[in-house]
Amino acid sequence: MSAPAPSPLAIVDAEPLPRQEEVLTEAALAFVAELHRRFTPRRDELLARRVARRAEIARTSSLDFLPETAAVRADDSWKVAPSPAALDDRRVEITGPTDRKMTVNALNSGARVWLADFEDASAPTWENVVLGQINLADAYTRNIDFTDPVSGKSYALKDDAELATVVMRPRGWHLNERHLVDADGRQVPGALVDFGLYFFHNAQRLLDLGKGPYFYLPKTESHLEARLWNEVFVFAQDHIGIPQGTVRATVLIETITAAYEMEEILYELRDHASGLNAGRWDYLFSIVKNFRDGGRRFVLPDRNAVTMTAPFMRAYTELLVRTCHKRGAHAIGGMAAFIPSRRDEQVNKVAFEKVKADKDREAADGFDGSWVAHPDLVPIAMASFDAVLGDRPNQKDRLREDVDVKAADLIAVDSLEARPTYEGLVNAVQVGIRYIEAWLRGLGAVAIFNLMEDAATAEISRSQIWQWINAGVEFEHEGGTVRATPGLAREIAARELAAIREEIGEEAFTAGHWQQAHDLLLTVSLDDDYADFLTLPAYEQLKG
Repeated sequence: MSAPAPSPLAIVDAEPLPRQEEVLTEAALAFVAELHRRFTPRRDELLARRVARRAEIARTSSLDFLPETAAVRADDSWKVAPSPAALDDRRVEITGPTDRKMTVNALNSGARVWLADFEDASAPTWENVVLGQINLADAYTRNIDFTDPVSGKSYALKDDAELATVVMRPRGWHLNERHLVDADGRQVPGALVDFGLYFFHNAQRLLDLGKGPYFYLPKTESHLEARLWNEVFVFAQDHIGIPQGTVRATVLIETITAAYEMEEILYELRDHASGLNAGRWDYLFSIVKNFRDGGRRFVLPDRNAVTMTAPFMRAYTELLVRTCHKRGAHAIGGMAAFIPSRRDEQVNKVAFEKVKADKDREAADGFDGSWVAHPDLVPIAMASFDAVLGDRPNQKDRLREDVDVKAADLIAVDSLEARPTYEGLVNAVQVGIRYIEAWLRGLGAVAIFNLMEDAATAEISRSQIWQWINAGVEFEHEGGTVRATPGLAREIAARELAAIREEIGEEAFTAGHWQQAHDLLLTVSLDDDYADFLTLPAYEQLKG
């Protein structure tokens, strides 16, 4: 007996967009509806499982490798599928949202891969969701040349052989798309909307170009969530009639629970797996979120003081490299978020040296590639990996069998000597307000203080404010000590709001969302009921 026809999806509370009919076709929406019908119930079960697991961590303040999957880890015979040619060399990857200018610049950047981001670098307005799909399709058909109406600058793609390979990142499992609902009024998961529209329109087109539908999977918390993605891939490939294994997925290990299930995640996706990535900021956010009841030994210092050489971060990255190479997968390093200054060469010099040291370390540790946020950083990262790889596409043959990470090593936060500072609290408030204001205007990737901030950095900022207050952290300040309290956070936030008003002028301040951003940051930073994701309450306030 054949499956029932999918319920039609309705577009709600959305103004018509130019060319939306090219993306929101009847056939494409029917495909998304079928994904929703088949897989959303399991998605809902897995979100409930996250809550139960968080409660268990709150009770025990510990995590361990899973005893029930020990056989998967012990079996040395399995490997992930061989890498397709287009993804064999990933030595530098650039990340960014899918607006038209970024699409051209990222593809032309000289990086081997572009992470085309519908997740943390994109505020999910309906316009961003739909036009991002149009921009990617236009890029693949080479219909994306344009002139910026403000600057007058023209943008055009280089030859196909010079373009980065696209790896698209859909939203995480926890986010819904409020503008697309089924016959019962239930919202479709944003992950299935982003994946479904992109896959339906581009999978065959990409195969014809010698590439394929490649994905980054964000916010994964367990191998069971990876299993669900694998089921989505199997169905999708059958549905449009392309070979199984055409899809390739790289999973971001950016939650502390996923760090204990790296091998299992690769195993679940093994016919479609390409690699794992070390997602630094969300990883720190996840530690705070999961161990927020664990007392002072889980208190993180200022976010910029938690470098990748911190013992618990080093355990995480070295385990990732060993796990990937043991299973034939790529290990991709973390983000260099620096944005070069056009006015201060000394700032650039110091930052470029830090970026080089970071990428040199990753290449020496065995990573096969790494991320940057700006085209000017591509040559720096490329030089680091060229020095180690030479003409080889990767170093998956470096098995790192010297690495021996114990369960406790991954959560040894108290091994850090650095401590929270008053200046760190101020920075967290500043970044939080400035990022949220931009997000509410529809911008998901924002340069703040010469760093590219996205939703992950905003999450760690507000999480640290919450953690420091609830742990009763005391800072040295002006010759004395001051305790982290809600009152202190409000005082700093009010001062920052006044400084922004002075900095940008009354007209620009009034035209923005500054008070709203201030209020939302304080809500998610001070409420006793810690919001799982900043983007959930923020999405309720996002227009468009």
